[in-house]
Amino acid sequence: TATASHTSLPTVFPDPIDKQFVGDDGKRTLWVIFVAMTIASAAFAALSWRVPIQRRLYHVITTLILITASISYFAMATGHGVSVHTTIVRHQNDHVPDTTTEVQRQVFWARYVDWALTTPLLLLDLSLLAGLNGAHILIALVADVIMILTGLFAAFGSEGTPQKWGWYTIACIAYLVVIWHLAVNGRAQANAKSQKVGSFFLAIAGYTLILWTAYPIVWGIADGSRKLSVDGEIIAYAVLDVLAKPVFGIWLLVAHARIPETNIDLGGFWSNGLSGEGAVRLEDDGA
Repeated sequence: TATASHTSLPTVFPDPIDKQFVGDDGKRTLWVIFVAMTIASAAFAALSWRVPIQRRLYHVITTLILITASISYFAMATGHGVSVHTTIVRHQNDHVPDTTTEVQRQVFWARYVDWALTTPLLLLDLSLLAGLNGAHILIALVADVIMILTGLFAAFGSEGTPQKWGWYTIACIAYLVVIWHLAVNGRAQANAKSQKVGSFFLAIAGYTLILWTAYPIVWGIADGSRKLSVDGEIIAYAVLDVLAKPVFGIWLLVAHARIPETNIDLGGFWSNGLSGEGAVRLEDDGA
């Protein structure tokens, strides 16, 4: 009698690959925010021309924030500011050998470049508004840059090691330093200026800190644990960026125009350039 033929099953199965890439919704969001940031940059630049140059510091800083953000979104929208991070996730099983999944997720490193440039400028706006001294401003700005860079390192951290969440912890500690300088030192200095400045600083600094606290939460469920899709991550960050940059900027400039105590008058090189007294003359440097 003929025996029934059968096809033997393979003894080893290839590990599945989970590709977490941007979709159509994410791409559209990146282009929309790029256009919005570009228009906002032009609007803030136009606003700066309406004030004397010696009182234009807030306008210049805020305009630079929007220009940087628009460049960042252009880089992400065109695919030039993104890398693919590969992670091996191990799944523990009770009755069969452990299995693994290869996760390939896009990390938009251009976003971290943006934050490394724009968040110190945002902090500088708030620090100048409060009247912080140079030492406190320097510490806050350095802590902010450390927060952003360690967040980037965490995004590319290895799975299953203390590396990823270790970097994330350092970033959170640096953020606490920023909060300390704004909530304690900044508030005290702003109240010393006047009640109006103190109330405004409390409102806009509190608004900023609430938004900035939302960023690491989004990071934890996106790049951190990968519970949020790449499209969802892009949309969440886009909403936060709009609130933290153009909305923050227009609020700051409108209130600045209404509160004289927030004025910063800059003369000298800022307004006049190198005068005859400040220019270097080679003939005076010889024998």
